[in-house]
Amino acid sequence: MARKKNITSNDIITFYMDYVLEYNEQPKTIYAFAKANNFEEQKFYEFFGSFEAVEKHVFNAFFDNSIKVLEQSEDYNSFDARNKLLSFYFTFFENLTANRSYVKYALEHHKNSLKGLSLLSELKSSFTSYIEHLGIELIDIKQEQIDRIQRRGLKETAWLQLLLTMKFWIDDTSAGFEKTDIFIEKSVNTSFDVLNVAPVRSLIDFGKFIFKEKIHMN
Repeated sequence: MARKKNITSNDIITFYMDYVLEYNEQPKTIYAFAKANNFEEQKFYEFFGSFEAVEKHVFNAFFDNSIKVLEQSEDYNSFDARNKLLSFYFTFFENLTANRSYVKYALEHHKNSLKGLSLLSELKSSFTSYIEHLGIELIDIKQEQIDRIQRRGLKETAWLQLLLTMKFWIDDTSAGFEKTDIFIEKSVNTSFDVLNVAPVRSLIDFGKFIFKEKIHMN
């Protein structure tokens, strides 16, 4: 039988996900994997260097697919940062749910230690970049070093929040994962309420006013 020639990275991802779900383990070799799916081994290396690279790309593909869907929505493009992030969460977890068997296979044994998991490194890079460009308002201290610390802290906190939500979703047994939906809404809204800079900015301005007035009075 002639080998398939028009193989894409998405084809390889699909073949890989099907294999591990059927056999509950990685293929023994890339050669055997390619042969079982009727394509040349070299086609695999055009896209990936290892099965671990495929696994990393799977989770990043969930992210990319979510963003692609969102950017096609006029409503999404008009949302503020809070509602954009909420929309991302709901869309991303719909993607995870559509592939729940694979996600649980990949993460089940690591669900209590997702933070440093190399499997999620590409996802982390994409997600934290998304957070950085979301336009979330922070306190303008007008000191570059502090601003950098704020931005880095925001990205790391947002990443930890996504990991916590993924762990909650893995353990969620409610119908339609409705508890995860509630968790998403409450956690994202709470995060933005904490980040609400208006009261803090008012307090800073008030403090500056008192300081200036005290100087004048003296």
